[in-house]
Amino acid sequence: MREIIFDTETTGLDNQNDRVIEIGGVELVNKFPSGRNFHVFINAQGRKVHPEALAVHGITDEFLQDKPTFSQIVGDMAEIFDGAKLVAHNANFDIGFINAEYARIGLPPVDPARVIDTLALARRRHPMGPNSLDALCKRYGIDNAHRTKHGALLDAELLAEVYIEMNGGRQAALGLTQSGEGSSAQTDTGEIVETGVRTAPLPQRINAAEREAHEKLVADLGENALWKAYST
Repeated sequence: MREIIFDTETTGLDNQNDRVIEIGGVELVNKFPSGRNFHVFINAQGRKVHPEALAVHGITDEFLQDKPTFSQIVGDMAEIFDGAKLVAHNANFDIGFINAEYARIGLPPVDPARVIDTLALARRRHPMGPNSLDALCKRYGIDNAHRTKHGALLDAELLAEVYIEMNGGRQAALGLTQSGEGSSAQTDTGEIVETGVRTAPLPQRINAAEREAHEKLVADLGENALWKAYST
């Protein structure tokens, strides 16, 4: 299964008037980072960054002046985002802004069935909170000391680590669960396959003559030979 853990930074809080100015995404395949990321800064097309937003992410109007518009980056974004589940913290905020940008260029909104909100997941798992990204990093022992300001790619990378831990950590990401003498794994199609269970013993690695020679050697060593403990 392919998932994109993503975050946005914006000029403000009103998705009908404010604009997306940064998008960062991290691709997970079966809950493991694939090494494929997406990151872009976006021209706000005349919309000024609110002082409150500037204090959060530090992205200035001057910095954005030579950046591409959303319509210019949407094709590159689609290459990694399309066909994947979209995972965000407080996803309604980020998806609301993405959908507003899509509407401005005549594209349909994101299918809600594709969206996973890690804030909602965290609230169910840790109902007493707190469940901010910083709080979850602390809860799961993820180092976020370098996060002095919000940044879309940095926050997506941290959220990817949190999301993996919320789903049982890297060991669980292997898709293995203990089952009797062996283990089972679930495929992308939902099929459960048994792993680690031998249906027949392995063939002997020594032939009959070699075994006979070894047994004679052990017999000649006497009753106190350590080999006897392994041959019983």
